[in-house]
Amino acid sequence: MKFHSHILSYIIIPVIAAAFVAAGCTGGPAEQRIVTVSIEPQRYLLEQITGDKVQVRSLLTEGANPETYDPSVTHMFNLGNSLGYLRIGNIGFEAAIIDKISEANPDLPIFDTSEGVVPILGTHSHGGHSHTVVDPHTWSSVKNAKVIARNMLVAMEKIDPSNKAYYRRNYDDFAARLDSIDNVITSRLAPHKGASFVVWHPSLSYFARDYDLNQVVVGNAEHKENSIAELKSSIDNARKRGASVFFFQKDFDSRQVSAINSELDAHEVTINPMTYRWEEELLRIADAIADAPSVKQDESVSMD
Repeated sequence: MKFHSHILSYIIIPVIAAAFVAAGCTGGPAEQRIVTVSIEPQRYLLEQITGDKVQVRSLLTEGANPETYDPSVTHMFNLGNSLGYLRIGNIGFEAAIIDKISEANPDLPIFDTSEGVVPILGTHSHGGHSHTVVDPHTWSSVKNAKVIARNMLVAMEKIDPSNKAYYRRNYDDFAARLDSIDNVITSRLAPHKGASFVVWHPSLSYFARDYDLNQVVVGNAEHKENSIAELKSSIDNARKRGASVFFFQKDFDSRQVSAINSELDAHEVTINPMTYRWEEELLRIADAIADAPSVKQDESVSMD
């Protein structure tokens, strides 16, 4: 992830005062306490716990591309004036800015909210290596979300102990809701165990693991153009597995999506892994898989 070196100067030069004024005009009372998270799904999860006690702000707003993200002056100012920073962990732009955040704000409590999630390796690459790189999309799993929410509770109890009981009650209610959502999706997808779906960017690895599904990736983690040979291999793999749903991100995915699907003839479904409407999105993905017509796998080819 590219990080522009000028961003550190934004943190320490006087122009930051202007960002404060702007934030105060558009983001609610200037004196309201802030907790910063990295992405919008985190903001949804954390707000279920914090209620109206703090204002939760995301570094990466909905619609922004994490591949090209460059923090604004206002974002960095809000971060420096936050009670704490709850990072999602393992996502590229965090790694690019975390050291500079710590240097500029040595007293800022920083928490990794994906700590304790059992990682999936090999779906993403960095510097030509993939087997040791953790799939960052931990929030695409209801089970993981419960771990993330628990980490958020612990973080809030540490940085705002005066509201500990309030946060605990909200967390207990939300944890029960997460269990209910997980049960709904499990029941919905139980008849489809072992089913495959196609995805351009490997953003549903943890979802697939939770519900015994096969994620067939036809693009790549870096949103780059694939070679003809790579495309053919991906299409053949999807056909072998009988995949009949194709998930893709409308704003960021390659033009090759249409070309690939002309060969697969799968049902196209747009997704937004970075949406604030986290619960609605996962339920919609589950419905798309459950409602997809079954396609017979090509049993003449090994599925290894």
